[in-house]
Amino acid sequence: MIPVFRLTLPCFVLALVLFCAIPMSSPAGDIQNMEGWEIDGPYNQLYDAREIDSFKGYVKKIFTVVPMPGMAPATALLVEEGEDSVNLVHVCPEWFAGPQDIGVRRGDRVNVKGVWAEIDGEFIFMASKVKKGDFFEFKVRITSDGTPFWTLSPEEQEKHRN
Repeated sequence: MIPVFRLTLPCFVLALVLFCAIPMSSPAGDIQNMEGWEIDGPYNQLYDAREIDSFKGYVKKIFTVVPMPGMAPATALLVEEGEDSVNLVHVCPEWFAGPQDIGVRRGDRVNVKGVWAEIDGEFIFMASKVKKGDFFEFKVRITSDGTPFWTLSPEEQEKHRN
């Protein structure tokens, strides 16, 4: 039994090293894996940073939605702005940050900044950031020009988060 252990231990260590070297997700900026979220794709072309807007409301639902045919799902919010006004907010690709990763929960009061866009006759809000309270903000786009964080390197993302 001891010789088998000695033979499998190096294989186990090698397998562990190889597993740790494999990236767990596609890196930001890897255009071939964007699945419709490319910076110059039809969806992102709807984001006009000159038309920046914001609204406040309560999160009613956090879920995923496919923004346009052929795209990877988006993390989305339904935010009740007023008694008769519920807005659909596209936050980011789910592979970039899923519903559990964005730091807001159902019932939270949020301030959402971004732009309005029309997709298939429905107005949606494309978020650049979602702010909760005085100390939490989830940013997904550079506010000045609308560049999506998922197209930036990790270093560039960190620079723009602060």
